[in-house]
Amino acid sequence: MNGPLRHLLAATAVFGLVGAGAAIHAGSSPAHAAPSILADGSIPDVAERVVDSVVNISTSQSVNMGPASFDPFFQDPSSPAYGRGNDRKQMSKGSGVIVTAGGRILTNAHVVKGADDIKVTLHDGTDVDAKVIGMDAKADLAVLQLQGKFGALKPLAFGDSTALRLGDVVLAIGDPFGVGKSVTMGIVSAKGRGNMGIEEYEDFIQTDAAINPGNSGGALVNLKGELVGINTAIASRSGGYAGIGFAIPTNMARPIMDMLIKDGKVSRGYLGVNIQTVTPALLKANKLGSAHGAVIAGVQPDGPAAKAGLAEGDVITAINGTEIKTSDLLRNTIAMIRPGTTVNLEVARRDSGKSVIKAKLGELPADPSIADQRKLMQQRMKQQRQQPQRWQWQQQLPDQDQDQDQDQDGWSNP
Repeated sequence: MNGPLRHLLAATAVFGLVGAGAAIHAGSSPAHAAPSILADGSIPDVAERVVDSVVNISTSQSVNMGPASFDPFFQDPSSPAYGRGNDRKQMSKGSGVIVTAGGRILTNAHVVKGADDIKVTLHDGTDVDAKVIGMDAKADLAVLQLQGKFGALKPLAFGDSTALRLGDVVLAIGDPFGVGKSVTMGIVSAKGRGNMGIEEYEDFIQTDAAINPGNSGGALVNLKGELVGINTAIASRSGGYAGIGFAIPTNMARPIMDMLIKDGKVSRGYLGVNIQTVTPALLKANKLGSAHGAVIAGVQPDGPAAKAGLAEGDVITAINGTEIKTSDLLRNTIAMIRPGTTVNLEVARRDSGKSVIKAKLGELPADPSIADQRKLMQQRMKQQRQQPQRWQWQQQLPDQDQDQDQDQDGWSNP
């Protein structure tokens, strides 16, 4: 059976706090492979060139499958059965992308989350141990480092994901269902997909290139042979490919990767507001100062926005000269700026017209209440959107097995 479905609803348009994406730290960043020039731009040339830069990732973790997992009798230290739980190994397979010649690998956080052991299979079939050097569950990204000795690697060059156009041909490379590395082709169906409830921070590339369980953490490449996305999720009613796949764009993934390597964590910008995209209904009902932008639905006490003088009903239409059309764009833009930076917010107010307000960004706090708020909103959305054949957003978890020898719907783990 494939990995457990992660049923996630489209998130509400009102967000508890601003802070998506990743802030960019000043200073030097790790060296990355420079783009190489292809002999020509044919699909076979690109596929053959980049396929060796994608690796298979196998993980294992101990899970308690015996009585101790559900019977308190086995968990009581005074019981003669205490400690007799039946621990077994759960195996998973996913994908990753080599991004440096020194053995750095970029993948999804959910591919390696909770793993006791991580093995990476290189293009020549060599298995190498790896360890996690940084993980960002909020954007579902992780960076691994190969351990010990290994041969020459073929890092994949980063491309500019913002340069992608609708209809551009892209290739998805990974290890679907554990059958081995595979290449599928599609186009860019949409850009900037957010507010979908798949991850806490989203700016997805949508593609119709086939993505299936096991493809998680694999590469989405353009016809220059450059990495433009990390394959992450699909929309499906069945759990399998249905023509709608999602990848984290490299212009979001790369700064997060650099921070994980440098600092071991991701620092996100924080404005401290609840926001919502302006709609005609909101405009009319609240007599807002602008028909476009992100309206402030609430201001966190003593937060950066409150200190800057922002108020409920203000519409943010631009930040540092960049037009803001949606709340998602504002969240991502805010968090791509380093905490402590002063930003210029173009604000439209009901009565006083447009003005520029300076706000010094804070750092998004690690507050459990934020996650709790999100869960509550998702529960409310679930109650409101009970529809037959509702689309399910499924992270592309790799095939999982509670025993190495157990068959999975006709497939066995290699």
